[in-house]
Amino acid sequence: MKLGIVGLPNVGKSTLFNAITNAGAQSANYPFCTIDPNVGVVAVPDKRLDALAELYHPQKVTPAVIEFVDIAGLVKGASKGEGLGNQFLSNIREVDAIVHVVRCFENDDIVHVEGSIDPLRDIETINLELIFSDMELLQRRIDRTQKALKGDKTLAAELEFFTRVMAALEEGKAARTVECTDEEAAMLADVALLTKKPVIYAANLSEADFTDGDPTQNPYYAQVKELAEAEGAEVLPICAQLEADIADMTAEDKAMFLSELGLNEGGLDRLIQKSYHLLGLISYLTAGTPEVRAWTITRGTKAPQAAGKIHTDFERGFIRAEVIPYEQLIETGSIAAAKEKGLVRSEGKDYVMQDGDVVLFRFNV
Repeated sequence: MKLGIVGLPNVGKSTLFNAITNAGAQSANYPFCTIDPNVGVVAVPDKRLDALAELYHPQKVTPAVIEFVDIAGLVKGASKGEGLGNQFLSNIREVDAIVHVVRCFENDDIVHVEGSIDPLRDIETINLELIFSDMELLQRRIDRTQKALKGDKTLAAELEFFTRVMAALEEGKAARTVECTDEEAAMLADVALLTKKPVIYAANLSEADFTDGDPTQNPYYAQVKELAEAEGAEVLPICAQLEADIADMTAEDKAMFLSELGLNEGGLDRLIQKSYHLLGLISYLTAGTPEVRAWTITRGTKAPQAAGKIHTDFERGFIRAEVIPYEQLIETGSIAAAKEKGLVRSEGKDYVMQDGDVVLFRFNV
């Protein structure tokens, strides 16, 4: 999964990026790498892996990973190539979801590029650049469809749908807000529109507002929350500066610090949870002496396709999946004890994988 972090200058975007990627780097025994200065790959925190490692004593533990991209270069006119506009748009086209950092704090020492704090205006500034880019791309698709329609009348439905999406864009609405059937959703997936990408609005609060227990008392956050609900987007209250302050701490010190603030987990954990929910993702687990590992799949994935995440041969030669929920395996203390109690199930090709399934795939190629 690749998440792109966007935002206007001086909203806390890069502070948040540096904090969460550094937090990922500090996770004990988890891999981390910097692909280039604005890309970081961090482990998905998953306590289930630690518990399975205690059972199996594997040679290695491999968590699921998320790639964060600090997408820079946005100014008004980005869709026309202003500033680093073309680079901005190409980078954002490659991500699965957008984390849109919005400034919701007052600070006279940090000048806002527009001269005042107005999160809805800031959101609109970025959204309009994405919409302008989408309109240009979609118009080219509509033109091609109109030409092809003369020889293929079955394209009439496609043309009608794309025209409807264009009308929404012209009204300043994102493509993701357009209601569509499964067939229309497939059409939309065939066009690389920026505004169809799922969004998490990261409302960057002051430490005081974030830690008082009720961010809704911040009027800026309330505005962002209302907008997110109207769009079907996620919203995450966060304090980028606080995340930066705790990023270098040990796991023990961080837990103690967060507990004193009345928080159960850091921003990275909460952002990943929002991302998984937004994208409809779950993780299943494999466990053995060589490796304990988490695998990310889309909710609703069946066993053969889940096996294909490990290797295409697993899907091609799928026989069955031996499955036990993580909680039951931990309760029984070993896979042997779980089998004795009849808790390990044999599932076939139609089994829909569940979050936390511990699986052994049987296959024959």
